[in-house]
Amino acid sequence: MLKVALGFALLPVFQQSSFAEDVRVNTYIENATFFRKDVGLSKFRNTLQIEAAKSFKSSGSFSNVSLSGTFRLTYDGVYDLNDEDFGEKAGRAISIENVAAGPGATVLFGEGLAFPFTFDTANNPNEGMIVLGENLHATDGGVAMGVPVRPCDTDSRGCINGYLDKDMQELRSQELNDRLDFIRELYFDFDYNLDNGSIISTRLGKQQVIWGRTDLFRVLDVINPVDYSRNNIYDELEDIRIPMWILKTDFRMGATETFDDVNLQLIWNFDRYRPNDLGQCGQPNVIIDAGCFFRGMNSLWDNGGTVANFAGGVAATDFGPGQIGIRQANLPSWSLSNTQVGLKFEGVLGDLGFSLNALSYRSQMPSIRANIQAQNAFTGEVGLWPALIAFDINFPRLTMLGGSMDYYSQGIDTVFRVEASHTSGEEFGNTLREDLYSESDVVRYVLGADKSIFIPFLNDKTAFLFSGQIFGQHILDHEREERLLGTAGIPDWEENWTATLLIKGWWMNNRLSPQILAAHDVRASATAVSLSVEWIVNDNFKFTGGVNFKLGTGARKFDDCRTCNPWSPFTAAFPEHTPGSTLGLQGFEPLGRFQSGPIGMAQKEDELQFTLRYSF
Repeated sequence: MLKVALGFALLPVFQQSSFAEDVRVNTYIENATFFRKDVGLSKFRNTLQIEAAKSFKSSGSFSNVSLSGTFRLTYDGVYDLNDEDFGEKAGRAISIENVAAGPGATVLFGEGLAFPFTFDTANNPNEGMIVLGENLHATDGGVAMGVPVRPCDTDSRGCINGYLDKDMQELRSQELNDRLDFIRELYFDFDYNLDNGSIISTRLGKQQVIWGRTDLFRVLDVINPVDYSRNNIYDELEDIRIPMWILKTDFRMGATETFDDVNLQLIWNFDRYRPNDLGQCGQPNVIIDAGCFFRGMNSLWDNGGTVANFAGGVAATDFGPGQIGIRQANLPSWSLSNTQVGLKFEGVLGDLGFSLNALSYRSQMPSIRANIQAQNAFTGEVGLWPALIAFDINFPRLTMLGGSMDYYSQGIDTVFRVEASHTSGEEFGNTLREDLYSESDVVRYVLGADKSIFIPFLNDKTAFLFSGQIFGQHILDHEREERLLGTAGIPDWEENWTATLLIKGWWMNNRLSPQILAAHDVRASATAVSLSVEWIVNDNFKFTGGVNFKLGTGARKFDDCRTCNPWSPFTAAFPEHTPGSTLGLQGFEPLGRFQSGPIGMAQKEDELQFTLRYSF
């Protein structure tokens, strides 16, 4: 309610046109049409965006007073034009692998080995589903389950209340929701001039607050959550950040005896908490396929279902409701203690710019925690069972400390960029723990460089931009060890690096601009390459065409906790098998995705992409 009240409070300012010095309005319409290999149409998004800004006369100590708004509406026709893959007709009746009957053998969903307490296929029919991970890999002796993929108003199975529960209208037009996302930005700016020459600059409203100096990788830039369902990691962050209702105040002190410029920034994100949008299963973009895992597991909890190769590690097994799966998402409610506060100190010294940053916030990525009340499939008893794959989704409180720096070297005409952060309180899946997760501090950093280089035989009038970055992540409290049947512990790599390279050129008075963008995940051995050309036909019309393809290793196997022995003695592999202790039996699902990363888990998502934009 606070954000709505603020929006209505600001609207009358637009109406006081007699005080306006300037009004600027920019509008564009855009069509983005993507085609995916083996799927066909994967996006037909049509966008109307209006950007408006209104300035007001200075008064007393106040200056640079303005009100700005950005409003966006989209309609993605893929859910109507390709409804067999992404709409109301998506999915099918499925079969689940059952190695107990022989290599490659399957059973129909609902016909697995039944425990005394199982599920009713009349309430959970074999229709409108896919097998978890089928687009990327075969089950290959591991875990798999049925995942409903139709919109939540067509099929509500697996739709987690308040988290991943989009109906058809919200899939077609994501901005038309109860968070008023069609108001992309709406903020009020003003400067207050102090007698000593310092300036207090304030921005209040729905906005993006950008920390850091690098592209693509979010090291310090973690204030706003991100909508990965729009186009995975491949859209500009400016388009996929989710604006929040924030108060941002800068105390601009100007030059001092030591620095050429000094600024102190305070931010208060007072909006109701919001996580990253990872994509709901049934959408074209579901980053690392996590939304499909969540939906399949929630359907297992609510309705029961058949799980591939589970009992004894080989038999397709039917589970009843409330035995395994994801029970709910515990989204933080609004309270003062759940708001997010940050402080940034930045300065300039010659060719060197730097910042020191601190932020107390909620994780925008989900954590799944086991050790919830669940039913024993053998005895019917309800209780807490060690290392049972029954979870709640949580969003822990984090503290981030970090800094950034950029330096322009005149001698080699190159800009160097550095960012680093230390985050405490992050949570990772961990099959060595009875709660199936553990907490760890994490260090992240980015090193980047930008340089313009002339290549005369290609273009002797305009330089090419070369921009390279390397992103590193180190999990400081990493746990992993070898067990009887394989590696167990935290599936995420203890150390990993991702490198990117951008090469961009210009021709025809900068109206024609081709570029190559490549990203390589070192530990996942996976690469994404995007080739595109932007053609500014005239002052109003722009066309962008390109191809995005992936190379390298896809899904990987890791301990899937089939041998975690929660219901001893029934689930013990042998008499000495300790309750809650994994033997490390491996499968692609569910944890292998964290070793593959966003690029590795998108190996089957090569696309042709065309975008037309007309600006008014």
